[in-house]
Amino acid sequence: MSHRDDLLDLEKRGWRALSDSPDAADAFYREVLDDEVTMLLPGGLRITDRDRALHAMGGAPWDGFVLEEVDAVLPRTGVGLVTYGVVARRGPARYSAWVCSVYVKRVEGWRLVLHQQTPR
Repeated sequence: MSHRDDLLDLEKRGWRALSDSPDAADAFYREVLDDEVTMLLPGGLRITDRDRALHAMGGAPWDGFVLEEVDAVLPRTGVGLVTYGVVARRGPARYSAWVCSVYVKRVEGWRLVLHQQTPR
């Protein structure tokens, strides 16, 4: 599997974990989040603390999601950028956003250092 494929797989696994249960989301992101992480989320929420980021992932699971126009690039060795649109639903609520995740290759594997969601 290529680095690009690894990155795409990580994003999809993240959404599956967020759609499974808070415990699944916590387990996945404990493995993937870097020690130094920044999350920029809707409503002006900016999280720069790993523990707060993990807590934010523990909400109610999504009932379903679709990723659109998914792309991954490696602008330099050891840095990966994944961009895509997502349409997710939780009960009757629908959520649509452009998403960008930046990963850095560490000894342990790819680690998420930046994640941003911009509602569309």
